[in-house]
Amino acid sequence: QVQLVESGGGLVQAGGSLRLSCAASGRTFSSHAMGWFRQAPGKEREFVAAITRIGGSTYYADSVKGRFTISRDNAKNTLYLQMNSLKPEDTAVYYCAGKLDSGVYYRTVARYDYWGQGTQVTVSS
Repeated sequence: QVQLVESGGGLVQAGGSLRLSCAASGRTFSSHAMGWFRQAPGKEREFVAAITRIGGSTYYADSVKGRFTISRDNAKNTLYLQMNSLKPEDTAVYYCAGKLDSGVYYRTVARYDYWGQGTQVTVSS
């Protein structure tokens, strides 16, 4: 039973940067793959990035590859998303999520088992 709390969202101009954090409470954080997803108004929740349990492998949506970096610090029970070169189309509520199963479907919302409440990211033009 893990509780996730996102932070670091806010308002930024196009081309700027933000770093999102996801703090996890619970002793099993390091046993779970983690992901970032986002949801814009009127759209379905979509995959952004994912990372394996110890950070050996990462996965990114094509739309953010080269601009966003996912990382984790298991000693601090914290997941991060560094977002650079932000664009207006990045505007959304960003959620972190944990994955209990050992499958490879890191891009699929339904494969994640617990979620944070989200943090708003707004990129102005």
